[in-house]
Amino acid sequence: MARSCSARLQGEAAAFTAALRTLVNNPQFSDVTFVVGREQQRVFAHRCVLACRCQAFRGMLAGGEDPPGSVPPQGPFVLGNVQPEVFLAVIEFLYTNSVTLNSHIALEVLTSSVEYGLQDLCKLCVEFIKDTLSVEQVCEALQAAVTYGQADLQQHCLAFIESCTAAVVRTRGFHELSDVVLARVLRSDRLAADELDLVQAVREWAHVSSAVLERPVPEVAAVPVRELRLPLLAPSELATLESHNQRDLLIPAESIAAAWRCHALRRGSGVPSRLCRPRRGTRPRDHHRHLDPHAK
Repeated sequence: MARSCSARLQGEAAAFTAALRTLVNNPQFSDVTFVVGREQQRVFAHRCVLACRCQAFRGMLAGGEDPPGSVPPQGPFVLGNVQPEVFLAVIEFLYTNSVTLNSHIALEVLTSSVEYGLQDLCKLCVEFIKDTLSVEQVCEALQAAVTYGQADLQQHCLAFIESCTAAVVRTRGFHELSDVVLARVLRSDRLAADELDLVQAVREWAHVSSAVLERPVPEVAAVPVRELRLPLLAPSELATLESHNQRDLLIPAESIAAAWRCHALRRGSGVPSRLCRPRRGTRPRDHHRHLDPHAK
């Protein structure tokens, strides 16, 4: 008797993907409709494709906690908080395992990929964002990376900010950072900016945040201000800073007093050592040699 043999043979993937792509937002044979965004754009899809590719859609289309055998919801499903272009990118990925991205939607597609539990789409978004990072978008990308726990993207964004700090701190994205993320940026020794410029950048950020959050400047700035390296400033700069500080109380009086003590005692004792360490972009001052106990 002849022995039975079996094998799984793979056809051309490109042709298969191209065929499925013709079904993206195609009303023909569609059995589910979404109404997307403020534009209320209709997007057509197929339950079987969405359900087999995404657990979140499977729950939505099956009625969530409804008992087995019950009639699934017929829609249309209203998704008012997502742009149509972003939702269509997600649909494209579900049908073809590929996605068309641009710099205007990549971060929002990343957000949707996290919300829908699509790890492969998330990875594609992260790679695209890293490859197309710009001065204008790096802070928004960093904020998203922290929010969604994307450690690799966080490190990439921080390295980018370190390389062109002076330009980044002037962007709208910098002014929209959360206090925790801004503090994380300010902990870096490799920022390419002088401390005086960083103090001014934090002051501008604080005034924007204060207006948006309707909270006092000292309150919104409490976390990032602790990362400013005031002992690096020269006495004349520190005196000017103290004068400006009387207007908005950005910096706690005790932090300024600690910086003055460093000058008076000619050493960095009394403040954390990291606050006496020059950054890559710090302009040299005569007193810096007294702050570092290892300096010659």
